[in-house]
Amino acid sequence: MEDTYELELRSVPFEHADSVMLRSAQRAELTARYGTEDSEPGAKPTSDSVTVFLIAYVDGVPAGCGGLRELDNGGFEIKRMYVTPAQRGSGIAIAVLRGLEEWARAQSATELVLETGTAQPDAMRFYEREGYSRIESFGAYAGEPLSVCYSKAL
Repeated sequence: MEDTYELELRSVPFEHADSVMLRSAQRAELTARYGTEDSEPGAKPTSDSVTVFLIAYVDGVPAGCGGLRELDNGGFEIKRMYVTPAQRGSGIAIAVLRGLEEWARAQSATELVLETGTAQPDAMRFYEREGYSRIESFGAYAGEPLSVCYSKAL
């Protein structure tokens, strides 16, 4: 028998309590993977820089998130993609990513970019499976040995 659940994507403020909770869980996981609390090069995303932030709710419980930060060139960078461990493999990440891509298209964006890290092979496989291609590291990520960057034409 298949499990069924209700999935709802909601756009919420970056500082919404559910956003803070999911981003804190992500930070703890990244700290464990990289052995440092500050493994992200460059400016951290803020409520001022994140243009849209989506949370995936499963049966009303926050299960995943992701946002877009506007870049100086008018494009968008995917930030803070995360799915709770209990929900991984259930399609939550794909739903969030599709939601972000749709929002970006509605803003006339023609490409999304992102940075992930060498200690996140699961994220690298996910983005590659979803049509993202490796690119030269950009911006603050250029020259960072742990950074891996991707883009996808919309």
